[in-house]
Amino acid sequence: MSDHLTISDLNLEFRTRHGTVRALEDVSLTVRRGEIVGVVGESGSGKSVMAYSVMGLSDAAADIKRGSIVLGGMDLLTTRGEAMRAIRGREMAMIFQSPRTALNPIRKVGRQIEDVLLEHAAIPRRDLKKAAIAALERVRIPDPERRYNAYPFELSGGMCQRIMIAIALACSPSLLIADEPTTGLDVTTQAVIMDLIRDKSRDSRMSTLLITHDLGLAGEYCDRIAVMHAGHVVEIAPTDVLLAHPAHPYTRQLLAATPTPDSTIDTLSSIGGQLPDLRRELPPCRFSERCVRKMPQCDLPPLPWTELSSDHLVRCRVPL
Repeated sequence: MSDHLTISDLNLEFRTRHGTVRALEDVSLTVRRGEIVGVVGESGSGKSVMAYSVMGLSDAAADIKRGSIVLGGMDLLTTRGEAMRAIRGREMAMIFQSPRTALNPIRKVGRQIEDVLLEHAAIPRRDLKKAAIAALERVRIPDPERRYNAYPFELSGGMCQRIMIAIALACSPSLLIADEPTTGLDVTTQAVIMDLIRDKSRDSRMSTLLITHDLGLAGEYCDRIAVMHAGHVVEIAPTDVLLAHPAHPYTRQLLAATPTPDSTIDTLSSIGGQLPDLRRELPPCRFSERCVRKMPQCDLPPLPWTELSSDHLVRCRVPL
């Protein structure tokens, strides 16, 4: 499979009144056609910041210092205005983590789906309602004809999440960024939604970037997993390899802290320390201050990538 999304050496900072926050440093990641890549890590590790950078929706205080983001041959960092708006919704779409704030509160949800179809799909106006209701059916919205006329405040959080997913998939984008797409959904509906995303990826070769805290979800649905810590991608590997043979100390601790059906209080462990303050000068390895395996060479720049196999990369001087 060929790479469809390529993020290379992305460095992003936020200018704040309390100093410059170095939110992303030398982030590189690829997503191939028809592939689901999971991005996991603690809150504050930079997962959503990276996703918003791809969509061109970064905060006004964000400053991309260097790097590139290429989608299907298009340089997204140099694409602006109407050209970028044409790409969003048609070529790439995003399921936002907070549907309550992403949906327009004073517009019926069916109309919001129609807005996307009208802008990006070659559908006659007379067929828009039928297409919008079909989009609601695909995400298992009960009584879609009635829900078409509902406002977001009339729906539950889980229902709003499914509306967001329906909007994102309405125009069959070539890249889907799913930021915690199953938030607020019960286990059965979560499986339905993830099966829908997986089938869409396979059938239409849609590339999917799945951002999640749920390692179990990533393990079940992702082809590869990238682990992020404090603005660094620290390990990338095929899912089965990463879960069976984690090479970065952080990945190993993250897995040890993740509950499984066989876990008990005694078998679960916590990750020591906390995410570093990204406003100060940090050592090359941003995990070193929390790492039980820290050695003197860990503080020597630059921080190298170690290739354990053709598809398993770890950013560590002393991988496990």
